[in-house]
Amino acid sequence: MATLTVPTSSRTNTLRLLKSRTAAKLLLLALVTAVLLPLLHGGSWPHHLTVSLDKPLTSASNWVIDHRDSHPLFLYFFGYISNAVVLSVRAVYLTLLAAGWTGVTAFGALLAWRFAGPRLAAGTAIAFLACGALGMWVPTMQTLALMVVAVLASVVVGALLGLAAGLSDRLDRALRPVLDTMQVLPAFAYLLPVVLVFGIGVPAAVLATVVYAAPPMARLTALGLRGADPEVLEAVESLGATRRQRLLTARIPLARGELLLGLNQTIMMALSMAVIASVIGAGGLGDRVYQALASVDVGQALAAGIPIVLLAIVLDRVTGAAGAGTTRPKTIGWAYALGVTVAVALAARFLGRLDWPSGWTLDIAEPVNHAVDWMTNHLYSGVPVIGGTADWAGHFTTWVLDPVRGGLQWLPWWSVLLIVAALAWSIGTWRTALTAVLAMAAIGVLGVWEPALDTLSQVLAAVAVTLVLGFATGIAAARSDRVERALRPVLDVFQTMPQFVYLIPVVALFGVGRAPAVAAAVVYALPAVVRITAQGLRQVDPAALESARSLGATGRQQLWQVQLPLAKRSLLLAVNQGVVLVLAVVIIGGLVGGGALGYNVAFGLAQGDLATGLVAGAAIVCLGLMLDRVTQPTERRAAKGA
Repeated sequence: MATLTVPTSSRTNTLRLLKSRTAAKLLLLALVTAVLLPLLHGGSWPHHLTVSLDKPLTSASNWVIDHRDSHPLFLYFFGYISNAVVLSVRAVYLTLLAAGWTGVTAFGALLAWRFAGPRLAAGTAIAFLACGALGMWVPTMQTLALMVVAVLASVVVGALLGLAAGLSDRLDRALRPVLDTMQVLPAFAYLLPVVLVFGIGVPAAVLATVVYAAPPMARLTALGLRGADPEVLEAVESLGATRRQRLLTARIPLARGELLLGLNQTIMMALSMAVIASVIGAGGLGDRVYQALASVDVGQALAAGIPIVLLAIVLDRVTGAAGAGTTRPKTIGWAYALGVTVAVALAARFLGRLDWPSGWTLDIAEPVNHAVDWMTNHLYSGVPVIGGTADWAGHFTTWVLDPVRGGLQWLPWWSVLLIVAALAWSIGTWRTALTAVLAMAAIGVLGVWEPALDTLSQVLAAVAVTLVLGFATGIAAARSDRVERALRPVLDVFQTMPQFVYLIPVVALFGVGRAPAVAAAVVYALPAVVRITAQGLRQVDPAALESARSLGATGRQQLWQVQLPLAKRSLLLAVNQGVVLVLAVVIIGGLVGGGALGYNVAFGLAQGDLATGLVAGAAIVCLGLMLDRVTQPTERRAAKGA
């Protein structure tokens, strides 16, 4: 059989050039280190290079508490915002209750039919009916009302920011680090300042959700406006259109796909905040999940978690279909949908059927709890040959987590910075390396060097496991349509299930400690890695695969020598997203024995300690920025005259 060979001399020369550049960079770093080495000392981060923020942050917290009920800023600005949020959520909630379960179900089904046809309409109706059958109709309406207001606010804020960034290069550069921080900063870290300003309740929950969910809308809006076809814009401008007319008649319509994708991502991220927002009084399904987990009632937590998943899947499918422009029946318009909804709601009111019938509920809590008890009793320990899950967790901690953490904490602080610089510079530019080094150094300056390295060890272990499982599963999904169809609903559930819901089974199977924290991170990050890997492999140029097959390449050779190299960008994006998503679960891991920075953030929120929570949150942001820079290659501009 013929051996599949890659390329051309030009590609070989390019690889040699990149290798020589990398070698030159590493050599320069080695020379700089040799010169500075006598001036450096080993061990942990030097104490004299730390800056304590405890006093200023504590003073700021005390000032807010003392002036929250008297200062004009709170009375006439934040107070009006709080009242507007409360009134908006209440109005939406009362509207949903007035429509009743029949009206809401009918409107949701007709909306899905308008955008995606009868199949999704039937699925939407089944999803809403399932929420009622699980005994969660009223909490579902509370969550839906909160999400409607939060998503609308997120879309408005995100669209305005994206509009500014899409029309101005200067604003785009200024907003980019702000959006990065909003997206990477753990939700628990900014819950505390939001609660300090607005107190416990719906306003704080909505505004925290807006901070978390607005960045995707802003990024995709800016991307859509900047990606508008220049020829269309030139044609519109040649007709004498003003800047405002060009924006309204050309740029925004051309960015429709990105805008609807931004709406889709905003909805997904807002729903993912449902449980976390319940910690500060959001109510609804999130509060049911949180209360059930506080009493270690996995069945009730799952009963409340399933409606969140169903809402997320339905909204994802409907907004995805709207973004793809797959409107099916032209006969179903907005007026028709509203008319049918009003008619159904009035009929239900006349018959006294607005509330979900109590006799139509299904109790799944008891069988689920029995299943969890069986798993705990039979899988936790005593399994012949392979050992129980507790043994796996212990071995993973002893053989992986402890050595990685010990190795990182044993390294001198300057060598950690050197390694970060070498990794970032080898795949990027000196600016990339400088950003990564400064982000890592900021962690030391904040005085949380040791816990940050502990967190880094857990992140590295979780990312490694996630990539091994994710790449293998993604390759299988890309090479088989049947596997892809079977995996899709599983990935949907994993990606939309609130983190707190699967945390209890993880703890039940693996105990409390760093191993279950890693397991929770893997479960949360795995779906995104699988999806991106499968999509990247499926988008490989068919002509390249056909050429490989014509040379007699086996399926394995096609994978390793054609698909994987050509899908390199997607695979690197999968690595990057795996890192970001694992970091997002650091706080959750801190609640189940993960310790380190995650525990510090959760402790700061629980104790009202602004300094501890924000410093640890800022360190997590710096850690995420550093890992982003060392996992994403920087595009190099072609040399002049090349």
